[in-house]
This record gives sequence, C-alpha cells and structure tokens, in this order.
Amino acid sequence: MPAQIPLDEALRADHADEDTDKTHEVAPDLAYLRLTAVNVALLGAPHSAEWVLIDTGLPGSAAKIRDAANSRFGDNARPKAIWMTHAHTDHAGSLQDLLEFWGDVPVHAHPLERPYLTGQAAYPPADPTVGGGLFTLMSPMLSREPVDVSRWLQDVPQDGSMPGFPEWRWVHTPGHTPGHISFFRQRDAAVLAGDAFITTRQESVYAIMTQSLEMHGPPQCFTPDWASSAESVRKLAALRPDLAICGHGRAVRGPGFLQALEQLARDFESIAVPKSGRYLDHPATAENGEAYVKPKG
Repeated sequence: MPAQIPLDEALRADHADEDTDKTHEVAPDLAYLRLTAVNVALLGAPHSAEWVLIDTGLPGSAAKIRDAANSRFGDNARPKAIWMTHAHTDHAGSLQDLLEFWGDVPVHAHPLERPYLTGQAAYPPADPTVGGGLFTLMSPMLSREPVDVSRWLQDVPQDGSMPGFPEWRWVHTPGHTPGHISFFRQRDAAVLAGDAFITTRQESVYAIMTQSLEMHGPPQCFTPDWASSAESVRKLAALRPDLAICGHGRAVRGPGFLQALEQLARDFESIAVPKSGRYLDHPATAENGEAYVKPKG
C-alpha cells in the first residue's frame, strides 16, 4: 500500500457540493466535472463562447460532458479546443465521441503524447504488483490501446502558451506518461495537475468511491518512469499553487494543500514510489517521441 499524506476536509475547493456527475465551480472561470473515478476541467467564464475542455474522461462520458458544457456555457456549447494532459483511457476515453459530435475542434497534446493519439503506439502494460487494492489487481484488464484523432491533433505551442487564454501556460510533467502536461495560472496560483499528483488513493476501489482526501503521487500501476515523475512533482510544487484540480480526487486549495504537496515533493521516493515493481529499476521511457522502450525482464 502506498504511503499517504492525509488532507483535511476543510481544504476541499468544492466543500459544499457532494454529488458526482456534477459541475463544481472553484473559480469564476474554472470548474470541473467529477465523473466518479476521474475529473475533466472546464476552463472559461460561464455563458462564454471562449472555453476549452481539459481531458475527456472514461468511455461513455461524452453525454455527461456535453450536458455540463451546455449548462455552464449555454445551449449547443462547443469548445474552442480540447487540451489533453495525457491519453490514458480514463482521460481520452470519450475524445473520439466528443470530436465526432462537435466537429472541427482542435486537440492539443504534447509531441511525446502524439503516438498514443494517432494509433501508432500503445502504452506499456500496467503493473498489478504495486499499490495494493482491487483497482490495481484489475488494472491489466483496462484498455491501453491508443486512440486515433490524427485529423484533429495539434502539438502544444513550444512556448508553453495556451492560445486564447494568455494567463494560462502548460507545463511538461512527464513520468506518468512521456508527454503528460499540467496547466498553471499565476494570478490565483491554480494548477490543473492531471495525474502528476492526485488527491485520492487511486489504487483502492473504496477510496475511488468515497473520494477520501489524501495527497498521492501518480497512480502507481500505470506509472512507468518514477524518476521523471518525481521531478514533475517538484516542478509543480516550486510553482507554489494555492488551488489544484487533479485527474483523480477532489479539488483542493489553501496553505494546507501546498504544505502537503511540498511534503510529497520533498519525500517523493519514500511516499509515492513503490518498493518493488516492473518499472522501478527498468523504467519504460519514450524514444525519439515515437514509442515506449520495452523494459528489460
């Protein structure tokens, strides 16, 4: 079982809202949709045509995402773009359905994530020996096949910008996947962390269902490069965020959250990294931005 850093319930940014499958506003122009096991973010002011979607959840989530967008931005809302933190099935599972419905909406992703969004490469196998919990044991059964959204796919701008949203910038945070990115806004120190760090124990079905609040590194069974993951957490902690929406778990804010993130960054190897596992000594890394190198053994 991974070590944990408990987070006080008072740190929840959505403290008044209990329902899943509901949009939770955490800033005037920032909300997220909790889809039981995974989150997607909606970036843009309510009733505005200038908004973007961050990630697309599990397969079968498209209708809920469209309903949330229509409720927040108006009937027949259509994003200016979809930005992907990474292309794991729980984050890209409804991408094709949404694109087919919305039409000509660009998809932005890091170049190192491109092979998994063009059908060229599959992610490395999950490691069911790390983390404990039922979800970990089930992990080899979850799809790791790539989607093919070549028609809509664009590389993120090299300068770290988000066109149309000048206050935001993307940050390369590899480890969980080679092209994983997070997003940061200096004005309110808000971070959209994807799976670089998360606020629940994703290895446990019970924790997933109850959304118990804890600071964790990336999901262990799907993280093949722990050295890069550690550096990514330290990069995000150095930004000193005050508000975080992660790919899994509730949104959090406040000094107590930052203290927990700094502890995770400082002690990442003892808190987040498994004691053993197939990728611990032989990480699976990207080669030439095209595919993973198969680990030895």
